[in-house]
Amino acid sequence: MRTKRLVAMVVALLLTGSACTGGDGDSQDGGITLRFQSLAWQEESIDVNKELVKEWNAAHPDVKVEYVQGSWDSVHDQLLTSFEGGEAPDIIHDASDDLADFAYGGYLADLRDLLPERLKSDIPQRSWETVTFGDGVYGVPFLQEPRVLIANAEWLRESGVRIPTPEKPWSWDEFRAITDELGGGDEDGDGKYGVAWPLKEPVSATLNLSLSTGGQLFHRGSDGKVRIRFGAGDEVVPRTIHDQVNTDGSASSSTLGSGGSDTLPGFFGGKYAMVPLGFSFRQQIVQQAPKGFEWQVLPAPAGADGLTQGVSPQTLSVAEDSPHKEEAAAFIDFLLQPRNMVRLALGDWMLPTGTGALRDPALRVEEDGWAIGTALARYLRSAPAQSVRGYPEWKDKVATPAFQEYYSGAIGLGELRERLVGDGNLVLARYQR
Repeated sequence: MRTKRLVAMVVALLLTGSACTGGDGDSQDGGITLRFQSLAWQEESIDVNKELVKEWNAAHPDVKVEYVQGSWDSVHDQLLTSFEGGEAPDIIHDASDDLADFAYGGYLADLRDLLPERLKSDIPQRSWETVTFGDGVYGVPFLQEPRVLIANAEWLRESGVRIPTPEKPWSWDEFRAITDELGGGDEDGDGKYGVAWPLKEPVSATLNLSLSTGGQLFHRGSDGKVRIRFGAGDEVVPRTIHDQVNTDGSASSSTLGSGGSDTLPGFFGGKYAMVPLGFSFRQQIVQQAPKGFEWQVLPAPAGADGLTQGVSPQTLSVAEDSPHKEEAAAFIDFLLQPRNMVRLALGDWMLPTGTGALRDPALRVEEDGWAIGTALARYLRSAPAQSVRGYPEWKDKVATPAFQEYYSGAIGLGELRERLVGDGNLVLARYQR
């Protein structure tokens, strides 16, 4: 373990060392240089981020920002190593569900007194809750994406089913009935399915969608400790998926271990009527769909709590060890001016959190489903496990295999409940002693 840790630290120092301008972030000419590690990965998004850095530098000759390219695949371990090695970037791009350990570990600055009132008031409180740990705020949530249904428009039109809207969405029962009507898979002998669930990572998708049915799963008691309870609201979404696969035959079992991108060839080929995907997948569809293929964006089904669903927004944080926290916060404020937040959202094909940016006409066009997305923004809430210590271990060791076995039909609902709750609370207890 010590050898692996040393190797990881060396890698992190190599990643960040090339961007260093001195231990205190001061350049030789007396100005300040801040390092901004971005996780943008799509070409459009990288270009926008670099353009904004260039614009800042042109307007702030005494506070230069240096762009550092990071990767979503390794960001947690890379950041942990750079924090411990004293080489963390000043401005850190991450996701809210990755911040808890860094916030509680003292690696991130509390931003409450660093951010301007304009930015605080522009982003709704429900979004700030995703980056609040204890009494502090340790990131600025700026991009988010709901899970939506991407549908074969021609297939739906010819079937005559009711097309859902944000004002009149499908219920979960209606969704199940419609997918059964649209395709029965092998039972019908044509190999066509009403829906394909790409659930290689089943936990976050299940928990976030379950907010619509009143599912919470994690409950914090008066003693401050979190315990797992699997109630009626938590059952609806997993039971729907299980029954579509194992009872109705309207969902393909072969996609349960797939990622979202893996389902697109079958979707384009007319095998699936719908695929539940993150909102940003629309870019891949625009780029990869065959000529003449008609598709549309539909809201996810609604439950007792309407269209509510959980999200883990992308975030911008400031390292606690940064000697120039005020300047770093000023750069974040610049990046997240409404006009710039719109540019970032368009580059990533996601939704901004800021209310000013959400009003921009560019994000409200019907083309490519933008208007559907912006209509869903007000229903997005903090993901259920956002601040739960021990969640990563529970997810990897307990919840992921349990959901995978349940969705495949290997275990029943009772066994799923027993493992999520019984085994899960044992895991969480170790983190709350």
